[in-house]
Amino acid sequence: MYVLKELEVKYGILYRQDNVILSGTHTHSGLGGYFQYTLFMITSKGYIKPSIKAIVNGIVKSIDIAHRNIKPGRIYMSKGELEESNLNRSPHSYLNNPAEERNKYKSNTDKQVTLLKFTDLDGDGMGMLSWFAVHAVSMNYTNQMVSSDNMGYASYLLEQEKNIGFLPGEGPFVAAFASSNLGDASPNIRGPFCANTGLPCDYLNSSCPIGGLKMCVALGPAGSDMFNNTKIIGENIFKRAKDLYGKARQEVRGPLHAAHQWVNMTDVTVQLNSTHTSRTCKPALGHSFAAGTTDGGGDLNFTQGAVEGDPFWDGIRDALLGAPSNETQDCHQPKPILFSTGEMTWPLPWHPISTTAQGTFSNAEVVVAGLCNIYTHYITTYEEYQIQRYEGASTIYGPHTLSAYIQKFRGLAKAIAEVRTTYCTLPKGPEPPFFKDSQLFSLLPAAAVDKKPINTTFGEVLERVDPEYTVHITDTMSFQRDKTFVTVEKYHNSTAHWDVVHTDASWETRFHWVKNGAESNATIEWHIPLSAQAGSYRIRHFGHYKQRKGFLETVIIAYEGVSDVFRVSKIK
Repeated sequence: MYVLKELEVKYGILYRQDNVILSGTHTHSGLGGYFQYTLFMITSKGYIKPSIKAIVNGIVKSIDIAHRNIKPGRIYMSKGELEESNLNRSPHSYLNNPAEERNKYKSNTDKQVTLLKFTDLDGDGMGMLSWFAVHAVSMNYTNQMVSSDNMGYASYLLEQEKNIGFLPGEGPFVAAFASSNLGDASPNIRGPFCANTGLPCDYLNSSCPIGGLKMCVALGPAGSDMFNNTKIIGENIFKRAKDLYGKARQEVRGPLHAAHQWVNMTDVTVQLNSTHTSRTCKPALGHSFAAGTTDGGGDLNFTQGAVEGDPFWDGIRDALLGAPSNETQDCHQPKPILFSTGEMTWPLPWHPISTTAQGTFSNAEVVVAGLCNIYTHYITTYEEYQIQRYEGASTIYGPHTLSAYIQKFRGLAKAIAEVRTTYCTLPKGPEPPFFKDSQLFSLLPAAAVDKKPINTTFGEVLERVDPEYTVHITDTMSFQRDKTFVTVEKYHNSTAHWDVVHTDASWETRFHWVKNGAESNATIEWHIPLSAQAGSYRIRHFGHYKQRKGFLETVIIAYEGVSDVFRVSKIK
């Protein structure tokens, strides 16, 4: 809604709710604190205004750039399979599906990559949009840096190849790597092992004899090295997309139609067959939700596959939050309810009630863009729900959630196929609430003033660089206090000018920030690539610090840090 409000100010009714879809590339290493429901605010230390501001500004800026560069063009489609890049992290649940259903597919994980190629009328490439089913958790739960993970690395590689001479995020070619049906698809393709013994985890509940579920960790192709895991999976996705981009010949023609409807997912009557119906439930999370997954387990003694409650945790739940109603417990069977979020409304609703169903229609190809507009956890089949692993415990509207979605999407597809418009034929549905800032809460204390050691300045280099490095050597330095911005710059003798060759958006740079009370240190790493040219370099970093002005007032002051000049030489 924030994005739509900003677009309305700039463009009036041009970009609206019925023609704007926000479809994300999933990452577990992004900003938090931007959802308006209680459960999400609690788990991300509240509603963090700087987070939502940065996200909204970035989305609106990208739309501004696209709007300024609109031109006629053509779209081509291509598709193919990608192996060795995703793994079903809940195969036990999948095996509960009927054999006739499973026999339709070669694998228990979707391997298809679908790609759209965009060109101008002269055939020059303008960009691409692809979908692939894989979780962006190659950067594992120990990571504390902002990262776009494997999908982001794939985008980075293709854009750097197409936008020669441009920094990341710049240049005319846009490579968008979106997520499809990634729910149980993990990039950790070596599977789950016990971190303390090296033996496979228990197949049914993903736990270890010693250490339980926390010790059961799925490994990527490079083992425990999350940076190399990200690189390998990202390169696989990049190479397949590049191949499909080059082969795209099937032109997408015809008019564009869309349909949109808000749906109260807690009260959908599902037609099971010609004689029986059922219904969806008020949102609730099961015990196995707290167990986490093999990509990152929970910290407490919950396990995967729990179909019975735990008296200890249920007692704490009842005392603090209240017991779930009999109606909700019956509706969600066999899920033992940990949080009856649909019945929890203080200080705001804990889960969304209305969700958005928005779709497109094609006789040839259907793509499930799984991450659109709002977060509603997981959607398992009825049979997978019975197993109650993490995904089933996180299917919040009950065992018939998938059937309800399919039923609603049939209506959308019919409306599109019959070339009807949303406002003419489809009921708008119950639009979800938009909470005011005054209703939202933050659990983060206000940032205190920043301090520095005596006889130092903000931005001062604490660890000097060496005079010379060769490629493949890491250049590491520490600065006193930082925010976000980093540049690696090369000196050009002919122009006597420093040119930026990398930023903090580059894969080759890493930025670590460690806070100790009111003081903090920032470490910047440049992993010098083989492509680096010999010459003189420096690293600069830009930030802000808070200082007290008078008794009550504080001010934000910009500062800059710069390393000594150092040389990079090529290995002979």
